[in-house]
Order: sequence, then structure tokens, then C-alpha cells
Amino acid sequence: METDIQISRSTPLKSIYAIAEQINIDEDNIIPYGKYKAKVALSEIDEERVKRANLILVTAITPNKAGVGKTVTSVGLSLGLSKLGKNAVVALREPSLGPCFGMKGGAAGGGFSQVLPMEDINLHFTGDFHAITSANNMIAALLDNYQYQNRNTGNALAEIVWKRVLDINDRSLRQIISGLGSNGIPQETGFDITTASEIMALLCLASSLEDLENRVNSILLGYRRDKTPFYVKDLGVGSAITVLLKDALLPNLVQTTENTAAFIHGGPFANIAHGCNSVLATKMAMSHADYVVTEAGFGADLGAEKFLDIKCRIAGLKPKATVIAVTTLSLKLHGGQNEKELKQPNLQALKGGMPNLKRHVENMQNFGQNIVVALNQHNTDTEEEINYVKEWCKQNNVAFAVSNCFAYGGDGALELAAEVIKVIDEYDSTPINFTYDLHDDISIKIAKVASKIYRAASVKFSAKAQKKLTSIRNNGWNNLPVCIAKTQYSFADDPQMGPVPDNFVFEVQDLVVNTGAGFVVAIAGDIMRMPGLPKEPAALQIGLKNGFIEGLS
Repeated sequence: METDIQISRSTPLKSIYAIAEQINIDEDNIIPYGKYKAKVALSEIDEERVKRANLILVTAITPNKAGVGKTVTSVGLSLGLSKLGKNAVVALREPSLGPCFGMKGGAAGGGFSQVLPMEDINLHFTGDFHAITSANNMIAALLDNYQYQNRNTGNALAEIVWKRVLDINDRSLRQIISGLGSNGIPQETGFDITTASEIMALLCLASSLEDLENRVNSILLGYRRDKTPFYVKDLGVGSAITVLLKDALLPNLVQTTENTAAFIHGGPFANIAHGCNSVLATKMAMSHADYVVTEAGFGADLGAEKFLDIKCRIAGLKPKATVIAVTTLSLKLHGGQNEKELKQPNLQALKGGMPNLKRHVENMQNFGQNIVVALNQHNTDTEEEINYVKEWCKQNNVAFAVSNCFAYGGDGALELAAEVIKVIDEYDSTPINFTYDLHDDISIKIAKVASKIYRAASVKFSAKAQKKLTSIRNNGWNNLPVCIAKTQYSFADDPQMGPVPDNFVFEVQDLVVNTGAGFVVAIAGDIMRMPGLPKEPAALQIGLKNGFIEGLS
């Protein structure tokens, strides 16, 4: 089979105007970025159509080195729905350069279920990440200037909580001292990755340009000497920062390997941020399609929980069906099979991995979701292994489908698409049963996520986190939802605890208040908001040959 990039290059693309016409977007509302990419004006969002559309969430079991294929499933499902005569669109996040050149690689799907042009999407795309990075760092520069200009007055801040960001993995920037030199004001600070920036989060949760500016103005930057909060609005630069973001706010329109429409917009990670594409892109897709497939990052304990507890709560959205992606390989790896022997049949190891799937299914059912388990088929899967997962789903009253959309595109997702349609048609869509109430104390919200979703026995707050809890209560931020930053490799805060830990202590090290985005980030375990590079980064495989990019996937 050809590589992802070979398939991408060999696929004839339609002009972006033709793609827009397919889903009835007025060409006057298209802002082209070359032949095959475009921004779309927000006037194309129709709230009445949003209410009627069928939103489908794709999530997954706990990820591991075997892979699950969540983006492939999302794209493939949209293609399968289209093959069955449904008006379907996929809405995804934008890839980050960090993992693209680091360990994970790109995020445009794979095989014959990709979003295109793949190279553009995986790299600089339409410049959204650049705009978000620039806006974030412009705030930092203006804040440092404020400190410098007020260094001899009583107006300088006693504490700054705002950090700079870059869209690369660079562990050396996690903790730094800035402001050195004769004219500087030294301070301990650091960089986060752009995908963890509050600017990224608030842009993805904004409902309009006006809402975007309000959210920017609400960003907490630090504290005065009397311990009162200092916001962007106090710096007086909210409008200037919004100017940098006005184009980035517009959703991006591209196409799939089968020339159907796809929206790609926003890119917060699910382990260190809220892990969902933008509200505006989701609503725009729902304004122009009857079935909209979207995904949330990593396993259902991270992206799906935040999709439901944060994004859907804020935006008033509700999925009609939730697909949980799984592979026999990932189940066997969770069940203890040696990584080098995953392609060998091992029913016992597969059975050993099923408790991880079971927990994710139970969690999504507790949210009130109607579930379809999608088994992404590999050519090494045995009939016995596939039938075991199928029978388990049958015994647990969960819909099941085999998907081979990586190899066959929409044709390989017909069974999955039909099962999703059946679930939507036959089962009522009930209101989301949120994990916590907004009036709960922040500590209670964290404890509810930890106990209900992760199955922790208790939560332990560090001294630093306890101090932040007091500040949150005193400053009126207690009604915000929580966004937990933790490892993606376990339900626990420690990846070494394995795929289905029980009765553990969930340790919260710090709390970061994102008043602009509208949530509190709880940092658990050793999770870093600026990732590092692996020993052999993907960058070693990327290059140019005769002017064409090689090694990108």
C-alpha cells in the first residue's frame, strides 16, 4: 500500500470553490488561501440548522504505541456516511508542528481517509497557529513593558502568571529566567506549547468576534501588590490582540481524499488543554451538513470528557452518537502482549485489554451517550479476535462495527456508517449527564472527575494547589468548569499505573486559572505543558526530494 503522502499527492483535488458549492456555502463568503484551502465567513453559521444536525463524536480507548486511528475513523466515517447518501462533513483540529516533528507525527488522518492537502494542513496551513502564538507573545511583551515602565511606581505587578508559547516541542524552555541585562527586570518564567495557550482555548470556545474580544479582555495576567487580579483589560490591549486574531477566528475549509468537505480549525491538545476543535467550525459544519463527525483528543477520559463537560456545556451542543475507536493491537498491548509480537494472534492478551474498553464505554454511557464501538481492522487481525470484541459488545448491549477505512476509504466504513445511522435513528438523544455541577466547589469538581471518570479513590492537592484553591474561591472563579491536564497513557496521573488502575490517589500539583477561556486547569502528576522531543524525533525522517516533501505522515 502507498504511504500517506503518496496517496495524498495522487488524489485529484477539486478547487475550494467547488467544495464550498457542494455544501451550499456562498462563494462571496469564501476567503481562499490558494486553490485548495479557504477561510469561511461566520455569516455562514445558521443556528436553526445547527439544532437539526446530527453531531457524532469520535473518541477512543486509552492510547498506546499500537495506535487506535481516531482521526482515520473520523474521516472514514464521514466518507462512509456520504457513500450511503447522507450529507456528511468532518470537523477536526489543526495539527501542531510539535508532534509533527516530534513523536506522534501529523494529524490529517491516514491511508485513504485523509484530509487534504495533507502537507499544508500538517505544516503552516492558513497561519492560525502563527496568529495565536503572536497574540499570546504580544501580550507577554506588552505586560513586560508595563512592568518596566512602572518599575519605580506602586503599579507594577507583584506576580505574573502569563507565559510565552511556541508551536514546537522544546524542553529547554520550560523554565527560564527572562529580563537579564542592565535594562531588564529578571523573572522566573517559561514557555508552553501553543496548543496549551489560553489564546488557543478561548479562540476555540468563542461564539463570535465580540465574544472573542471579551474573552481576551478577561485573561488573567497576574496579581497586584494588594493581591487583586490584573487582566488584559487592565493592560488596555484587548482590542489590539483581537486584531491579531480576527482572521484566525474564521473556520478553515478543505477536502477529504474523496473530495467531500472538511472543516479543520483550532488545535488544543487533550492532555494539557481541552482537546476539541473550535465551536465555530463545529457549528459551521452543522449549518451545512445533516451529519457532522468530530473528534476529541486522546482517550475518552480526556478529550471526550472535556468535549462534553466543557465544549458542549458552553456551546449548547449535544452528540447524537459517540463512536469509541479501538484496535486489536491496542487491546493486546494493554493486555500485556510484547510490543514486538502484536501482529501475532493472542486472544488472552486481547481479553486482558478489554477492561480498558469497558471502562471507557461505561463512562460514556454515564454521560448518557449512545455508543458504537468501531474496530479499526488491520490485516493481521484474526477472525477469532474480531469476533471476541464483537461478542463482548453484544453481551454488553453496545453497537459494534468493523471499519477498514484506512485501506478502502468510505467503502471500508459502510458498516460503521450504517451502525451509526441506526443508533441515531433508533435511540433517543438524552440530555448530557455532566460529571459535575458548575456551582460545585472547584475541588469537588476535580474530585468528581477523578472518581467518576478516572476511578480514583481520593484526590490529593499539593500545598501550591491548595493555595490556588483559596485564591479561586476569594476571586469568584469557583463557578468555572475544570480542565484536567494529565497523562494520556493511563486513567491515573501516572502512566506507570497501567491502563485500568483502581483505588489510587489522584495528585493535583497546580491550578491555572484561565478566566478568558472560562475554565480552571488542574495540572496532575508530572504532565508538562511544554512537551520535549524523543530520542529519535520524526524530524529525522522529513525532508525534500526534487522539491517535494518526504517523510511526513
